[in-house]
Amino acid sequence: MTTIHADSFHGKTVLVTGGGSGIGRAVALAFVQYGATVAVTGRRPEPLHETVRLIEASGGSGSAIPADLTDSAQVSDLIRQVVDRHGRLDIAVNNAGVNAPGPVADLDDADWDRIVATNLTGVWLSMKHEINQLRRTGGGVIVNIASNIGAHSTRPGMGAYAATKAAVSALTRTASREYISENIRINAISPGPIDTPMSVRPGETIAGRDQRLTTALPIGRVGSLDEIASTVLWLASPASGFVVGHDLVLDGGATA
Repeated sequence: MTTIHADSFHGKTVLVTGGGSGIGRAVALAFVQYGATVAVTGRRPEPLHETVRLIEASGGSGSAIPADLTDSAQVSDLIRQVVDRHGRLDIAVNNAGVNAPGPVADLDDADWDRIVATNLTGVWLSMKHEINQLRRTGGGVIVNIASNIGAHSTRPGMGAYAATKAAVSALTRTASREYISENIRINAISPGPIDTPMSVRPGETIAGRDQRLTTALPIGRVGSLDEIASTVLWLASPASGFVVGHDLVLDGGATA
């Protein structure tokens, strides 16, 4: 049986979008532990450089390449820079995302545009340029971060976010069938509430969030960043080589 070993990603280059915090940073650090070189991207340079500092402190190698993922020219240049700096691109994790809670009829037009641009258009543009690079070098793996909200359930006040994440799931499944013949394997994961600032509601404390989720989730707790990162690594590894076009839900039973 194929498993993930300490050097499973040795010699591989991984790109993580939204790599300056939360899930993106956790995923980047996890890949480094298994031998990968990791490039992280996002709009703000400072968090990206902090992720690289943590990568290097753990003995790994990485780079910070700021980019606006809603701009096709910048995404194209991002992929070029990854290849120029590290020689190749093997795996991409498209994680960057934003939210602005509000009922559908009350949501500000600018917030809607920003959420769609980042969560959906940004993922599409990332995939477009990643795929075109991977198909030139014989294939690779893409893992998109969707959400249990939208892709598998709904929640009042989360309409824009839900719409984009449902679309990411559909885009993942469609692209997976289009490119698997070129050895590009594409999947997604749909996390539920994870221990990040996004899981804390406005005006709520972390303790309050934990108490709320203890009763709301069948598993009785919030998910950890390590649990998400380890799942991404599995989907990116040969251990999941027969998994194509899947959207794996990690939400403690919330949508079971």
